[in-house]
Amino acid sequence: MKTLLSKLARIGAVVLTLAAGMLVAPGAWAQEEGFRLDRAPDNTENLASLQHGAQLFVNYCLSCHSASLMRYSALTQLGLSQKEIEQNLLFTTDKVGNTMTVAMRPEDAKAWFGVTPPDLSVEARARSSDWLYTYLRSFYRDETRPTGWNNMVFPNVGMPHVLWQLQGVQTAKYEDELNPETGEKEHRFVGFVQAKPGAMSRVDYDSAVADLVAYMTWMSEPTQHGRRQLGVWVLLFLGVLTFLAWRLNAAYWKDVK
Repeated sequence: MKTLLSKLARIGAVVLTLAAGMLVAPGAWAQEEGFRLDRAPDNTENLASLQHGAQLFVNYCLSCHSASLMRYSALTQLGLSQKEIEQNLLFTTDKVGNTMTVAMRPEDAKAWFGVTPPDLSVEARARSSDWLYTYLRSFYRDETRPTGWNNMVFPNVGMPHVLWQLQGVQTAKYEDELNPETGEKEHRFVGFVQAKPGAMSRVDYDSAVADLVAYMTWMSEPTQHGRRQLGVWVLLFLGVLTFLAWRLNAAYWKDVK
């Protein structure tokens, strides 16, 4: 009996530690070498933000990228009616029950961009929301690239800047700085320079990207909010169970010499 209770208490403590670690935001584990990632606003519980993000995703991302694990009908979870989805988010040949796929053939995409555009169903989980948020705000004009665009987060990226009309055109600014350790000059990136304004201000564009990233984060796991709520209750239950097992173990052996 003593062994069983002791094991139960230890298992409860281990599970609590592991579960707490799993609740840490994915971005906290992400390490990006060479370029600092900005923290993405957490709009995954803001329905207006998610609806706007879904609209941006359909209008700007679905031209080349698929989201084959997501059906249009799932957007009703964001507070959209089937009629609203049909009128605002569906292409003429699609139906509400269809998955988010594109008509572009993979071989054509590879010929145009040099690589097949990845499916974006779980891109937010694979990259992290911070990575996506920084990436979509870090395109700059680079005439040496086939598309005319480059990216500080993903150097020599094959994807063009599809949101450039909203953000405008920016260039990368570099300066020569002396490395105190080596004593040599280094050509370092110091920021972006706005060369041409876009349809949105900088603040509005950042807000739009935050909405788009929020939607992609939600799309990668639509049950995420419910899972987190359930996780809190599971942790509370395990905490109470561990406490009871510890007290029961102490009460059982207190008179044993």
